[in-house]
Amino acid sequence: MISLKNLIKFTRFTHKFQQVKRAILVNHEDRFENDLEHSSQLALVSWYLLNSNKHTLDISKVLKYALAHDLVETYAGDVNFYKTDQKVSKQKLETKAAKRIIREFPAFKDLHKTIRTYELKSDAESKFVYALDKILPILNIYLDKGRTWKEDNVTLEMLITHKTKPVSMSPQIQDYFNKIIKILKKHKNYFPKIDRKKSVG
Repeated sequence: MISLKNLIKFTRFTHKFQQVKRAILVNHEDRFENDLEHSSQLALVSWYLLNSNKHTLDISKVLKYALAHDLVETYAGDVNFYKTDQKVSKQKLETKAAKRIIREFPAFKDLHKTIRTYELKSDAESKFVYALDKILPILNIYLDKGRTWKEDNVTLEMLITHKTKPVSMSPQIQDYFNKIIKILKKHKNYFPKIDRKKSVG
């Protein structure tokens, strides 16, 4: 049985996870979303899609991946998708963070296994979550009328370049990606004015 001390320790860990800020503004708020909000939303949206569409995926595994996929960022931090200079040490930092989580919560073997298997992207469930994780920010920023893209000078061309390969890991998610890109091409005002012509090229 897990002791109260360890329960408190893990609860504190979730607080640290919540304190990791992402580079995406919360809809209609002047603050950035945090990793706990993002992971919860990813899990709910995953559940919604799998409950509503025909699939052969293991929902339990998908939900675990969604909740655990960014946990290493508790110690490694988040990396801005468009700042390539930050990606160099990302894998090294996350590997170190995963080992720290194992040391701190050795009894949580299911979590450790989930983190490892998600990183491998060797099953359909991890590929589904990985691809959905790449388009969920697009949906959020679209609903916020492109505020984050405009502030970060992210063009539609950049979006397509960075997201096309990751979303291709899941045909189902790729279909949604193609559809949202078609919609975004009609919303030039959601992207930086200086790059509008280039962004829809």
